[in-house]
Amino acid sequence: MKDSIIHVYLMPGMAANPLIFEHIKLPEDEFQIHWLEWKIPVKNESLESYAKRMIEDISHDSIVLLGVSFGGILVQEMSKYMTLKKLFVVSSVKSHHELPKHLKLLKYTKAYKILPTQLVSNVDLLAKFAFGETIKKRVKLYKKYLSVNDKTYLDWAIKQVVCWDQDEANSNAIYIHGDNDFVFPHSSDGNCIVIKGGTHIMIINKYKWFNENLPKLIHDKP
Repeated sequence: MKDSIIHVYLMPGMAANPLIFEHIKLPEDEFQIHWLEWKIPVKNESLESYAKRMIEDISHDSIVLLGVSFGGILVQEMSKYMTLKKLFVVSSVKSHHELPKHLKLLKYTKAYKILPTQLVSNVDLLAKFAFGETIKKRVKLYKKYLSVNDKTYLDWAIKQVVCWDQDEANSNAIYIHGDNDFVFPHSSDGNCIVIKGGTHIMIINKYKWFNENLPKLIHDKP
């Protein structure tokens, strides 16, 4: 029955486009996948305001919402203003306490104000910041996925990550993290599903795990 279809909305990570989800396939008789895309923020826009604008792109009720990396931070903010069936946070952080030291340092020194300009002109640096590794042999691959390189967006996005103020994990979220994630290396501690060998880009290279396990997690099956 069409009315019984569960709508699954996917939010990519910083600077990434929805093509990172191109291999995520769920049974079509149960689920319909929708890709969300980054918007260019308005001047001095808060993360709360941005989250509310993103919700305008969602046209179904009681959805499943999944976000990756910075997208994982965003969906946690979006969930404060929505009724969700399930919330998945992948390769991200549960609170500002889990941000690595170098990102905390960016906050206190305000060095994040000069970093984005470097990222715009250096695809390799952008890949290292967004994916946790340099592109080198994967130039075409990462250029395919990292297409959101607008300076206004990057300025805003990096500030939102380093200045995020969530103090505790979202009790309704299902956190999924790789044990080999070098962007957010501390996030596999605590209450989350840990994927062995998973890196910060495991939504791309371990998609089979997600295809197999997301339906069970959505339905609360063991």
